[in-house]
Amino acid sequence: MADSFHFSVNIISRGKGKSAVASAAYISGEKIKNEWDGVTHDYTKKQGVISKEIYLPDHAPKEYKDRKTLWNSVELFEKNSNAQLARNFIISLQ
Repeated sequence: MADSFHFSVNIISRGKGKSAVASAAYISGEKIKNEWDGVTHDYTKKQGVISKEIYLPDHAPKEYKDRKTLWNSVELFEKNSNAQLARNFIISLQ
């Protein structure tokens, strides 16, 4: 069997109609309401989520351990219509 490795990086940009809250809800398989546009993203029926953890540096506010608080803070902080809200790293190892 051949060795397999995949790595890609995608920018989540409001200018392309994307949402950091929607992406976080999908990746984690959770239901999160986007406070910026009022849309609720519900991916609770998604299967296969093995682990979902938020790692913060020591100096970061502890309330950002909550996914809803973290990503809604990003959405509300960025005001531009073409804001780059997040980056999505996909790494696949054999």
